[in-house]
Amino acid sequence: MYKSRLVQVGPYTLGSGQPVRVQSMCNTDTRDAAATAAQINMLENAGCEINRVAVPDMQAALALGEIKKRIHSPLVADIHFDYKLALEAVKQGVDKVRINPGNIGAIENTKEVVKACADKGVAIRIGVNAGSVKYLKSVAGQVDLSDDKWAEVMVNEALEQANILEQLNFKNVVVSLKSDDFNRTVKANELFAAQSDIPLHIGLTEAGSFLSGTVKSAIALGTLLQKGIGATIRVSLTEAPSLQVRAAYEILKALHLRQYGPNLISCPTCGRTQVNVAGTVRELEKRIYSDKELLRKATGLKIAVMGCVVNGPGEARDADFGIAGGKGEGLYFEKGQTMFKLPQEKWVDFLIEKINEFGRK
Repeated sequence: MYKSRLVQVGPYTLGSGQPVRVQSMCNTDTRDAAATAAQINMLENAGCEINRVAVPDMQAALALGEIKKRIHSPLVADIHFDYKLALEAVKQGVDKVRINPGNIGAIENTKEVVKACADKGVAIRIGVNAGSVKYLKSVAGQVDLSDDKWAEVMVNEALEQANILEQLNFKNVVVSLKSDDFNRTVKANELFAAQSDIPLHIGLTEAGSFLSGTVKSAIALGTLLQKGIGATIRVSLTEAPSLQVRAAYEILKALHLRQYGPNLISCPTCGRTQVNVAGTVRELEKRIYSDKELLRKATGLKIAVMGCVVNGPGEARDADFGIAGGKGEGLYFEKGQTMFKLPQEKWVDFLIEKINEFGRK
């Protein structure tokens, strides 16, 4: 298992032995402080713990202070090329700066950023994406690199950037190595973990749409997380940021690394099914995840919605409680023990009542 050093980002300690934190990134124009803060508030309500925003120019950098006033989570400034934007972001009160020391000009620029971050307790994230590594410029036109070679060049660049900060005695560093490819991402993170104790922010970049992107991300992140690699995660979907957060928690929940909301199990249905399982599950999830208090009570509970008695109390016997469908009705059960029948139109309300009841125990 990978053992990393500890890094502080706002109130969170990141690294080995600490909870894996969920991160996302706003898709608003950062210069619009009100809209950006509103989206971060929405992400916080969805459970997002660390939020990143793009800082393309000084106007965006100057908006960070106002954004910070309106939110409750650590704020990360995503900056490229211009070290003055990083200095302003730190001045505005961000908790972490995403920047590569090698692409902001002279070493004196880096020293200024490091000093500012050290003085304010701000972390630095070094982000290396496969498509933008410097090595590609020296092999223009060559596109048949092996996955092992991709991993090697990504790690070499990350270590080169990290060493710049190490030489300045700056340790509050996180690294990310991302690709849109499963093998490259996993190999790069594993190779880096074998050579450094810097904690890693993990994810697939440009993962894609909700279904395909979540599947690819789950495989890649799950592989790494099971080896102790990953202090923070982001699921980069071409979807609303809140869905990225939900997907991240489902991955962590499946790996038994975090609990957020219930473990809601349901059957895929078949020709025996005579009730609306899919509709029940959708409505149940909608009500749980739109109510913070209900979500808190449901967290950790295992709830079953099954299409028939074949897949009911038997297969879901370890659920805290659930419903097994019949013809327009269902058997309510707790820990595999059948209790009584219930009309389908009452299922959701009744299960909500049970969440409130079990959540108080």
